Amino acid sequence: MAALPVLLVMGVSGSGKSTVGALLASELGWKFYDADDYHPEENRVKMGKGIPLNDQDRIPWLCNLHDILLRDVTSGQHVVLACSALKKVYRDILIRGEDGAPPKCDEPGKEGKPAEVQLLVVYLRGSFEVISGRLLKRKGHFMPAELLQSQFDTLEPPSAPENFIQISVDKSLPEIIAVIMEALK
Repeated sequence: MAALPVLLVMGVSGSGKSTVGALLASELGWKFYDADDYHPEENRVKMGKGIPLNDQDRIPWLCNLHDILLRDVTSGQHVVLACSALKKVYRDILIRGEDGAPPKCDEPGKEGKPAEVQLLVVYLRGSFEVISGRLLKRKGHFMPAELLQSQFDTLEPPSAPENFIQISVDKSLPEIIAVIMEALK
């Protein structure tokens, strides 16, 4: 399979990123990361209090995720990452690290061309009504349902020239996986 080394499963909270990502990784025999597991404690506390994250909160977290992806891809590992990646600039950071970011997370002493991660964006698209219904049923997650509107407000769906496929969350899980597997062929 001549697939790109990284699949980014993105969308707002409650769109099914973790579920789809974990199943996809298992199906492909790839490594799986859930970006939520890499949020620093201060981000979790902030979201838990119902305060939406801003770019200053997200950029260091995304730079860290880029470094993890780059490390794995460099060692020949294929990866599925479940990450909200709501804005194009966030997806650029996952691809290029701090070089994709507005000057903020700079690492002194890095010269030359930035190392890029080649990825296919899998955008799980759904209406506010459908996804808020899912969030209300979810237990034990640090992201409160009240923050969903802020995620929709921040969302910049992928568009050309980004390398992406878009899938409706109204489809069943097996249908979603089948669409992604077909796109990888």
